[in-house]
Amino acid sequence: HEREHDREISELITKHEEEMEKLHAELNKERQHLLDELRQQMAATHRAEIEQAQLQSQTLHSLELETLRLSLNNMHTSQLELTQSNLRKEKETALMELREMLNDKRAQELAILQSRHQLEWEKVKEQCLKEKEDL
Repeated sequence: HEREHDREISELITKHEEEMEKLHAELNKERQHLLDELRQQMAATHRAEIEQAQLQSQTLHSLELETLRLSLNNMHTSQLELTQSNLRKEKETALMELREMLNDKRAQELAILQSRHQLEWEKVKEQCLKEKEDL
């Protein structure tokens, strides 16, 4: 029973780890997808802003263009950091929920196994007593 119990717990742990890896991979894939979309949007926005600035201000000084570029880069960096932070929080929340769910499931299964073990122990005990009486 102990070996079977250990095997079942080992299977649960393996299943938990596989599910955690799968979720981690999915979150990373989704994060990368969102980052790629954001980069494309930022690149498009950046190109549009540069073209507009060139058309409207061909006579502007190069220092003004540099200031706009730095401001845009800072904005993009802030957006990336915010997106990464949000994704990290979502991932942590999802992982915590999954961990809690798996821990609850493991506790339920453990309780079932313990009650089965107790019933089997009672049967063996009764059988031993019966055999003693018969002897």
